[in-house]
Order: sequence, then structure tokens, then C-alpha cells
Amino acid sequence: MTNPSDISQLPATGAIQSSTEAIAQAWFDYLVTAHPHHTDYGGIVWHGAYIAWMEEARVECLRSIGILFADLVALGCDLPVVELAIRYHQPIRMGANVNVKTRMVGVSGVRINWDYQIQAIDTADVFATARVTLVAVDREKGKIMRQLPPAVKDALLKLSDT
Repeated sequence: MTNPSDISQLPATGAIQSSTEAIAQAWFDYLVTAHPHHTDYGGIVWHGAYIAWMEEARVECLRSIGILFADLVALGCDLPVVELAIRYHQPIRMGANVNVKTRMVGVSGVRINWDYQIQAIDTADVFATARVTLVAVDREKGKIMRQLPPAVKDALLKLSDT
């Protein structure tokens, strides 16, 4: 059993270690404050809040390059999460200000991979690392698309250039 004091020493999981394709791409920063409603009775951020913050960061990153989620819906395209790997390194406490860093690390067909680091703003402390895979789904048919809509594919190329 892992000693709770050793939690910060856990390495990132293999699924979320930096890859060579990710190194070339810049992180998008999304700042968050851990409010009381994010925490349990002990003042520790609930594990699901991390996932919500990661989605907020991803949506804002897409917005920053001109992709609004409402536009995806209008195109008939949903991007649900189909895989999620997260490593919690150390707890975030109520009142902490954190940076949810995200970057798209690759598109393979209709699969879009994103990496995350949740860390303290004023120190190098890392609270969590994660990898999320999205898949393009036709909203009307409820089936995985054969290819990304051209407008989405073109916009995602902007993330590769940053």
C-alpha cells in the first residue's frame, strides 16, 4: 500500500507521459480556483472536479482557435470522451489557484488525443496528469464518423501550428 506522503512521488502513467509529438505543441493555460463546492468535507478537491476542469480547459482551448462547441453541434458533430487516464499526484485544497494546462497531442482518423497537467500557479507542484481521447460522432445518427468534418479538421490544424 502506498504511503499517502509518497503520493507526490508517483510517476505519470505511461499513457500520459510526454511523447515527441506533444513536445512540439504549446500548452493552453486555464486558471481555476478550488471553491468550496469543488471539495469534500475535509476541504480536499473531489476527484471529479479535475475532470470537469479538464473539459472546461479543452473547450476554452478550442474556443481560442475559433471552434465553438455550439458550432460543432450545428455541424452535427459531437466529441465525446472515449478514453480517460488520470494520475492524481497530490491533493488540491480549497482556495488553491491552479493552472489546468492542456494540449492536443494528435489526431488519428476521428480520434483526438489531449494531454493535461494540473499544477500550482506559483510553484512547480503537479497535482494531476491526464490523457483524454475524444472521438467524432454524428449527432443525428449516433455513430462514429468516418472522418472529421473538414471545418473541424482545418481548425484543429491550428493547434498543431502553435
